[in-house]
Amino acid sequence: MTVETKTKGGSGVQSVERVFELLETISNAGGEISLSDLASASGLPMPTIHRLLRTMVALGYVRQLPSRRYALGARLIQLGETAGRQLGSAARGELIALVDDLGETANMAVLDGDMIVYVAQRPSPHPMRMFTEVGRRAHTHDTGVGKAILAQLPDQEVLRIVTSAGMPVHTERSHATTDSLLADLAEIRRRGYSIDDGEQDLGVRCFAVAVPDSPTPMAISVSGPITRVSEDFANRAVPALQASARRISRELQPQ
Repeated sequence: MTVETKTKGGSGVQSVERVFELLETISNAGGEISLSDLASASGLPMPTIHRLLRTMVALGYVRQLPSRRYALGARLIQLGETAGRQLGSAARGELIALVDDLGETANMAVLDGDMIVYVAQRPSPHPMRMFTEVGRRAHTHDTGVGKAILAQLPDQEVLRIVTSAGMPVHTERSHATTDSLLADLAEIRRRGYSIDDGEQDLGVRCFAVAVPDSPTPMAISVSGPITRVSEDFANRAVPALQASARRISRELQPQ
């Protein structure tokens, strides 16, 4: 009975795995890919790829471009937005605790393509405080959460992301070159947390850490005016962020 169930269910499970493998291959290729490159990258038989692509195109999860290349479909947007809200919900209690403990605004962001998107926030109680709208997209190279996420990736992937998204210089402290950014990421990996010291907005400092073993690259942060968010503040903030990130990670693990 057990063997028969596994045999009948095996092809279904394998098909699901192959669908997600193809979606991830398209995503990793920058959002679109030729059929031949898709076959080469996935290693799947061409008839299997054709069958799965036809189904995904019909459902709106993949689209075929006029060039006959394949790209991710619009129907994935709703799934991504819903998943982002759920990830934000998983972190909400931790962000509340961080603000109660540290008194500064706490954020959570995830990597979405070549940008980050903020999925949760708890504002500081101070009249002068940092505010980022949930759902806002931002570059990775000059945000605390963005750099914490990039530091978890290989340099080759980092270069692909910032080349695709660009590296606008928002302030005089922003990274203007990939060499500068890569050097900062090496220091973040050594140190275990990232710092946005006026790179997005002058006079604002942010400390951030990545959430380990997360289902999608994500990070949490606390930020505020440099008059309050000092090096002494970091001595309290960084351990609190790291502990929160570990608890969020456990919350997100499959049960």
